[in-house]
Amino acid sequence: MNILGRIQDLFNSAADDKSVYWVFVRCDDCSEKLQTRINLYNDLSVQYDDTEDKTTYFCRKTLIGSEQCFRPIEVELTFDEQRKLIDKRIQGGQFISEEEYQSE
Repeated sequence: MNILGRIQDLFNSAADDKSVYWVFVRCDDCSEKLQTRINLYNDLSVQYDDTEDKTTYFCRKTLIGSEQCFRPIEVELTFDEQRKLIDKRIQGGQFISEEEYQSE
């Protein structure tokens, strides 16, 4: 297998990786579309409730575009014990789907 085939296999396996959560957003000011990758095993912080029986995970990311306005977009995500998304908040932008991100 040539080097380009190996690189393509690497990216294809990364896209199917269950340890990754992708976030797609659009800036409120300039409508630039942005994406970020959340590693579910390295980017999350543990949060305990008052009784320490229930564990959740939290992640905060700040995204800044590179095309027009450079306004920061603050994304906050909360995950349950199995690292499934249970809450998301955004300031300065809107969440969009991957299909919307890919479209022109």
